[in-house]
Amino acid sequence: MEQPSCASKKFFGMNTEIECKLFGEHAKEAMQAIQLELHLLENLWSRYLPSSDIGKINTAAGKEFVTVAPETFALLSQAKSFSKLSEGVFNVMVGPLVDLWDYKHAVRPPTRSMVKKVLPLTDPDDLVLTADSSRVGLRKLGQSIDVGGIAKGCATDYCVGILDAYGISSAFINIGGNVVVRGTKPEGNPWKVGIRHPRKPDSMLGVLDACNTSIVTSGDYERFFIGPKGKRWHHILDSTTGYPVQSAFSSVTVVYGNSLVADALSTLLFMSGIETGLEILSRFPGAEAVFADSRLCVLITPNLVSKFHIAEPMELSVVKRKEKNEKHNKKKE
Repeated sequence: MEQPSCASKKFFGMNTEIECKLFGEHAKEAMQAIQLELHLLENLWSRYLPSSDIGKINTAAGKEFVTVAPETFALLSQAKSFSKLSEGVFNVMVGPLVDLWDYKHAVRPPTRSMVKKVLPLTDPDDLVLTADSSRVGLRKLGQSIDVGGIAKGCATDYCVGILDAYGISSAFINIGGNVVVRGTKPEGNPWKVGIRHPRKPDSMLGVLDACNTSIVTSGDYERFFIGPKGKRWHHILDSTTGYPVQSAFSSVTVVYGNSLVADALSTLLFMSGIETGLEILSRFPGAEAVFADSRLCVLITPNLVSKFHIAEPMELSVVKRKEKNEKHNKKKE
C-alpha cells in the first residue's frame, strides 16, 4: 500500500515551539498555509507587538476604541463568554498582573501594595466589545489584555480549518502544548499524545490514545519561579487576589473536539477545583479530563479509562459529575 505524502516541520511561532506532521496529497501546501496563518494570527494577538490588535487595544486603554480584525473580535468574544460562564474566574484582563509578576525575570513575588495597586485594573467587565462595528475598548488607563489562556487554542482551530481545506485526513499539530490530532496515524493506529509529568521535566505522567480531538494541558510547571523561601510561584493568576491561584492540582488536561474550548477549560478547571471543575466540564458534552492533584494522584473522567495509559505506578481514580452521596470509584494501578 502506497504511503501518503508527508510534511513534517518544527518551527517557532506565537512565542512557542510548534510541531506539525501532516499526511496527504497536499501536505506540503497545507504546511505552508499553516505557517502563514500562525504568523498572521501572532501579528494580530501578541501583546508584545504594538502593531497587533491586542497591542493597539492595550495602548488605547481608557482613551478610545480600536477597530479590530474579525479573528480578534471572535477571540475576545469567546473570552467574554468564558468569563461570564466562570463568573470572572477566567479573565483575559490580567495583563497588568502578568506584567507585575514578570515570570521571565522574577526571583521574588511583588509586594502586597504593588498587587493591591493593579487589582482594580483587572475587572473583566471593563473589556467592552461593540459587535456592530468590530470595535474593542478598555475602560481605564493602564488596563491591558493577555489572551495567553485562549489564543493558542483558537489558533489550533484555525489550523484544523486548513487541514479541512487541503483534504488532510491524518495530522498531528502541537502549538506549545496545545495538541490537535486529525484521524489516525497513516498505518491506522491512534495517535499517542503524552501528558508531561508536572514534577519530572523529562518524564510523562501518562499517554493518551487520540483521534480527531484536541488535548490541552494547564499546569503550575509551565512558567514559575522559586522564591527566597523555597515557595513555587506559578503563572496562572487569580485576578481576585492578584496572586497565583491556590489550586488543588498540579496539572489539568482537557480532551475535546474544539481546541479553543479545551484551552480555556484546562485553565478554568485548574483554577476551580474538582467539584466545580466537573460541573463546568459537564456543560460541554464529550469533554473529558485528566487531573493530577497536588499529591500527584491522577483522576480521569470515565470515557478516558480505555484511552489513558499511566506512565508509572501511582494512584488512579475514575471520576464523574457527582450526585449527592455519590463516591469516587477508585482503582489502583
